[in-house]
Amino acid sequence: MNVCELLRLLQTEHDETAARADHLREQIERLTTALAETEARLAELTATRKVIDGLTPPDHEPAPAQTTTATVYQRIVTAFNEHPGKVFRVHDLHEHLGLPTDEPSINVTRSRLGRLARQGFLEQPGRGRYPETDLTPSESHQFGGSIN
Repeated sequence: MNVCELLRLLQTEHDETAARADHLREQIERLTTALAETEARLAELTATRKVIDGLTPPDHEPAPAQTTTATVYQRIVTAFNEHPGKVFRVHDLHEHLGLPTDEPSINVTRSRLGRLARQGFLEQPGRGRYPETDLTPSESHQFGGSIN
């Protein structure tokens, strides 16, 4: 094989890999947008449920207060409350909470931790590390308890 042929093969592989990377970036962008829209809708539904529960007369049996996702968020926040100052890695947090440690489950929790960090409930001082932040009780109402 001569140098020109080798360069041509390298260029072809480079072009194919670059096209694949572009395709993956587009998928990530679509999924990120879909996730943000879904989480916003979930927040709207949670708020609506709270309003309706607040309007329900006390003689009616109350509806369950939290969805499964809200419960997982609450368990995450509670873990940070129980261990103030501790910096959790996602895998350690899963083990602490008794959650599955397979890669898809870990990735879902990474997304949840990222959301909590963006909302100011957690900090992310280093890649994959999350300590809690100091918040007032009114800031922690979204998860059904104090985060202080």
